[in-house]
Amino acid sequence: MATISGVTFINETVIIRKHSEHNVHNDRAGMDLTEQIRAFIATAQTGSFTAAGHRLGISNRLTSKYVAELEVRLGTRLMQRTTRKIGLTPAGERLLARGPALIEGLDDLLDEVSEQSRGYSGTIRVSAPVTFGEMFVADTLARFAAPHPDLTVDLHLSDTFVDLAAGGIDLAFRIGQLGDSALKARRVGHFAMRMVAAPAYIDARGTPRDLGDLTSHDCIFDTNHRKVQKWRVGAQDAPHDIAIQARFMVNSGRVARDMAIAGKGIAYCPQFMVETALADGRLTGVLPDQPFPVTDLHLVYLDGVALSRKLRALMDFSIAQMRAELTSLG
Repeated sequence: MATISGVTFINETVIIRKHSEHNVHNDRAGMDLTEQIRAFIATAQTGSFTAAGHRLGISNRLTSKYVAELEVRLGTRLMQRTTRKIGLTPAGERLLARGPALIEGLDDLLDEVSEQSRGYSGTIRVSAPVTFGEMFVADTLARFAAPHPDLTVDLHLSDTFVDLAAGGIDLAFRIGQLGDSALKARRVGHFAMRMVAAPAYIDARGTPRDLGDLTSHDCIFDTNHRKVQKWRVGAQDAPHDIAIQARFMVNSGRVARDMAIAGKGIAYCPQFMVETALADGRLTGVLPDQPFPVTDLHLVYLDGVALSRKLRALMDFSIAQMRAELTSLG
C-alpha cells in the first residue's frame, strides 16, 4: 500500500464509511436510524450481509443486527431471508426505492455544511482499468485531493468490469462500449487506436500491405478486448471486426505494447499507450493509412444514486482534465 497526495493505492478495494463501528453503536436514536437504513440499503443492493458489511466497514453480524432492528422499529418485515439469497418484501422494495436518495441527501447536506469550512472530506471509491488508471487517473485524483486534506480516495485498478454495487464503488472509468443498463454514464472523451510493431520486427518479417496480410504475421492480442482474437477496424461510421491469429495473448495493454517494442509481433493499442514509443522510434505504425475507429471513455455510476457534491466535483474535474489530455493525443 502506498499513499500519494491523499490517494491510497491498494491491491483490492477497501471500503471505508464515514461512520466507524464505534459510531454505529451510538445510542442516539437518529444516528441509529440512519445507520440502520444504510445497512438495509447496502444489503439490498449487494444481496448479502457479508458484502454489505464490507461496503460499510462493519461486520456482517452487525449489519444483520441493524436490519433486524430497523424491521422492529418499522413494525414490518423488509427482507425475506433464505439460506441461498436475500429478497425484498413489498415494504422493502418501497424503502429501497426512496431510501438511497434520502441518505445521499443527508450526506450531501452534511458535506455542504462541513465543506464551507474545511473542504471535502470522507472517502471516494474509484475504479479504473490498470494501464489507463496508472497513466491518467492516479494523477488526476491526486490533483483533485490536494486541496482537501480530509478527503481520502480509494483507487481500485482492474481490467475487469467491477460490480459497483457489490464493490462499494462510487465512480468507475470504463473504456469501450457500455452494456450495463443499471449504470448512468458521462462521456469523458475518446482516444484513437494504433497498430504498431518494432522496426526490427518489420525488417525481419516485412511490412503488411493490407489487413489481409496480418494473417501471416505474429499478432499480440490484448484479451481485455471483448471479442476473442478480433480487432475492430474501419472508419468511425462503418467499423467492422477482423479475425487475427494471435501468437501471444496477454491480459494487459501495457504488456502487449512492451512485447511489440521487444520485436515479438504486431500489437493494437490505444494511442495514449504507444505515443512515446512512436515518437522515440521504438515503435512504428503499421498500416498507417488504414482508418481505425476511436474508442470512447466514460465515467459511470449507479442509477438511482444521488451524487454527493464531492462526487459531482470530481467528475467535473476529471472530465475537464482528461479531455484536454486525450485531445492532445488525437
